[in-house]
Amino acid sequence: GTQRRHQHDYIETYRQVASGAIGEITAAKAWWLQTHVWFRTREEGWSDMEYMLRNWNNFCWLCGDHFLDTHVHNIDVINWFMGKHPESAIGFGGRVRRLTGDQYDFFSVDFDYGNGLFSHSMSRQIDGCANSLGELIVGTEGYTNCVNTIFNHDGSVKWQYEYPKTKDGKSTGMLKVSPYVQEHIDMVTAIRSYKPVVEGERTAISNMTAIMGRTAAYTGQKVTWEDMMNSAERLGPTEYTMGRVDMKFPVPLPGTQHNE
Repeated sequence: GTQRRHQHDYIETYRQVASGAIGEITAAKAWWLQTHVWFRTREEGWSDMEYMLRNWNNFCWLCGDHFLDTHVHNIDVINWFMGKHPESAIGFGGRVRRLTGDQYDFFSVDFDYGNGLFSHSMSRQIDGCANSLGELIVGTEGYTNCVNTIFNHDGSVKWQYEYPKTKDGKSTGMLKVSPYVQEHIDMVTAIRSYKPVVEGERTAISNMTAIMGRTAAYTGQKVTWEDMMNSAERLGPTEYTMGRVDMKFPVPLPGTQHNE
């Protein structure tokens, strides 16, 4: 599943919000802004398919683009706290720095959750830029960073997650067990206790949310949940073989060319 739902500080913050700590949710935003991860240049002797598999992080049919690959975890947090998935998306993005593959460098997507409730999602992988990641949800009675703190509208702290302390009584500011380990602990515990952990549906919904946002950016169109559920889109080669593959993967261009 998605690791934030196994992260204790996120879980406790969610419980506070679900209990009404920030009132009715009115808006949200999520962002994952980082450097470009990595890429592989093609080496002599590699077939088309081998090259793509070794450079998987840069091809949409293998990776989903970073709006899915990484930012899906932020999107999942927003869906979780909202208690539902968005109805539609409008967005944009572009490619200016990548050297291989067919993906975008950046995305900006507005998700419409209905009844005037929106969440803005940003994802970027470009070196030499300001980096950060996180979520923010605003309510009628405060706002939260979703991970450990709830604020009043004047910025004062309303509630804060209590992390383990050092020997001298100071907060460590971190969990004893990382969510990447905790999710495996939860899985093993579920197996041993015969209580299955069923996360397939909510993980699929968050992935579909990210695909909807990616599609909106790629096409420049408003894309609805119904559009995605009825979509027959298929990415990548028509056949999977380690030999030659059609290597034409055009970068998405939204809209039409402006003519004078």
